[in-house]
Amino acid sequence: MTAAQLDAAPRGEVDHVFPLPPAPGAVSTVRHGVRRVLGDWDLPADTAEDVLLVVLELVTNALVHALPPATLRVWRVLVDGRHGVRVEVSDQGPAAPPAPPAAPDPDEHGRGLGIVTALSARCGVRTHGAGTSRWADVLAG
Repeated sequence: MTAAQLDAAPRGEVDHVFPLPPAPGAVSTVRHGVRRVLGDWDLPADTAEDVLLVVLELVTNALVHALPPATLRVWRVLVDGRHGVRVEVSDQGPAAPPAPPAAPDPDEHGRGLGIVTALSARCGVRTHGAGTSRWADVLAG
């Protein structure tokens, strides 16, 4: 995305909000909606793919480990003078985990937040009265 295209965005642009129903197919539905938004923003393909992977990891984390309802917000940001995309998932806080019959397979679980950290310029967690928000800023281009 060029600076001119980002500068053409209205100041105070409303972020895009996606409710995350705890239902099968929610991740796929949200991914398609975010893909449309990123296409409208004309992001470079590699940046859009990084943003989509961050969305997938944060949304999945909320749906698996937190109390519903959860919400995804996506908007454009400046990070140290560079254009980027903020991905933020808010939920009602951690759910009491069910007792697993066995330890999860490390090849299949536990890498999501590491992926988010690797793909983002900065990321974090914020706790608030309504629960928890996990966020990440992915730089454009």
